[in-house]
Amino acid sequence: MCRHLAYLGPPRSLHSLVYGPPHSLERQSYAPRMNIGNVLNADGFGAGWYAGDRVVRYRRAQPIWTDTSFAELSEILQSSCVVAAVRSATVGFPVEESGAQPFRCERWLFSHNGKVDGFGAVEAKLRELAGDLSLVPEARAPLDSALLFARAVRAWRGGLSLAEGLAETVRTAAAIAPGRYNLLASDGASLAATTWGDSLFVRSAEHAVVLASEPYDESPAWQRVPDRSLVAADRHGVVIHPLR
Repeated sequence: MCRHLAYLGPPRSLHSLVYGPPHSLERQSYAPRMNIGNVLNADGFGAGWYAGDRVVRYRRAQPIWTDTSFAELSEILQSSCVVAAVRSATVGFPVEESGAQPFRCERWLFSHNGKVDGFGAVEAKLRELAGDLSLVPEARAPLDSALLFARAVRAWRGGLSLAEGLAETVRTAAAIAPGRYNLLASDGASLAATTWGDSLFVRSAEHAVVLASEPYDESPAWQRVPDRSLVAADRHGVVIHPLR
């Protein structure tokens, strides 16, 4: 499975989140401690961040440790909200840039750590629930995560909050097929995540919060989120609810 993280708080460099910590997202690409079913996350990576009114995104289909240029740029790129991920492609899905996350649509960034079991048998149903993919161009990517993203966007456009949009997406998908549905999203002002079959940790301090598949250091401030939970976070704090 993949690894992902999100940050919201005072401006920080992308390097301090993705490369700097002792068990950084970069390190998790080749030495994850909590991966399920694989030992590498080397099938691409991406980072999205908010720069004023813009949502900027950088993605590649290569292992993150091979992109030394982005590592250098990340030292001078700063943002108060970041979503980043390293990918381990599910068997049957191509390794290409369109599959690297986070996905982006309008102000939303989205990442999926997991898989839809038996995707081929339920793909048509998921596409029906996702709606018109022309309204979410990145949802045309040839993988299961893209259809979950389209479903989430449909929920957000329908008026659901960031967190409830993820919850609705997980409930809908899990009713069709078993799988691992750890979703993560941001709108620039808040973060949301679900745990459904894989690990997630939260670390909060005054006016800042980090959500991550694995702790990126040994701080005791990390709190493990129980499985099948919904997390909603903003600068005022973190709320965790059971996800049923």
